[in-house]
Amino acid sequence: MPNEVPSRPSDLGLGSVFGKARSMVFPRSVLAGHGVLSELGSMCRQFDFPDRGAVVTGPKTVHLAGRRAAEILNESKFDIATIVAHEATSAEVDRVLGEVRTSGARFLIAVGGGSKIDIAKVAAARAHLPYVSVPTSAAHDGISSPRASLRDSGTVTSEPAVVPMGVLADTSVIVQAPFRLLASGCADVISNVTAVLDWKLAARLRSEEFSSSAATLAEYAAQEIMDHAALIKPNLEESAWIAIRPIIVAGLAMSVAGSSRPCSGSEHLFSHALDRSAKHPSLHGEQCGVGSIMMMYLHGGDWKRIRTALHTIGAPVTAAELGVGSEEIVEALVQAHTIRPERYTILGDNGLSREAAERIAGVTGVAG
Repeated sequence: MPNEVPSRPSDLGLGSVFGKARSMVFPRSVLAGHGVLSELGSMCRQFDFPDRGAVVTGPKTVHLAGRRAAEILNESKFDIATIVAHEATSAEVDRVLGEVRTSGARFLIAVGGGSKIDIAKVAAARAHLPYVSVPTSAAHDGISSPRASLRDSGTVTSEPAVVPMGVLADTSVIVQAPFRLLASGCADVISNVTAVLDWKLAARLRSEEFSSSAATLAEYAAQEIMDHAALIKPNLEESAWIAIRPIIVAGLAMSVAGSSRPCSGSEHLFSHALDRSAKHPSLHGEQCGVGSIMMMYLHGGDWKRIRTALHTIGAPVTAAELGVGSEEIVEALVQAHTIRPERYTILGDNGLSREAAERIAGVTGVAG
């Protein structure tokens, strides 16, 4: 049976009595479970969306769920355009945004994997339109987050976007995606444990603003995945159900924080650096998982537990499993602190020496 988790009112001003104010935006409705795609029309009617909208999907996911989503919306008396998006780049966002405006769409439905949802959420933000997230895979925690990753000139950048009005995660659809994508999403969420440690470190040493609520949500999501790692297996819909809830919660943690801090620390800096240093980078979540092993070692924590959980799920734990070279791992470790110098992490201001990077990669077994 699907679970519906209605949120509180979507904009909550906090802390004015203490001289601070923050707006936190959450999805109004979250549906996750078997066959919930059929509820898309009623969800959009519940949101009182205008009659004209657009489904943003991909060349593969249009056949998996995009076309069906448009049909369901048409049955609910919506006039729907279907826009097929490709790589998540700034140029592609501009192209999709042009099609959205030409179609006269007043809301968007993002049907696809992480890159198609990222394109749709940025387009929705720039056009000031509401959107609903309908993931067809769970490769990373962007399903419900207000951030998007765009790749331009070989570099991945994090872009501000918009929180979905609703999230509709049909596990009968998600389980059809390659299991590697689900494992990658799990690895991305597991890496929250080092992201939160980095955030706490920045709060102590740099007086960075810290949200214990956001940190708790991010840590909860990671612990849920690690605690149930043995149950996450290929071709099992229950695995999609176990994983999708923490993945959504991780996105909500970023909404609470007002930034990606609770889910993005030194392990993400490593991943972005590896995108630059590797000839053939791996999936984002996979790289973050491997990065988290090494960053937990730097924090003096239980890096072996992270490694075990990732291995149990089937996510990479070594350079070879990522499909990159040991030297590329070392180079990424050395360069990681330069990716976002304003974000303080366990890597410090000066980063790691090559000797230290080689030792860390060797001790943790990442570089074989």
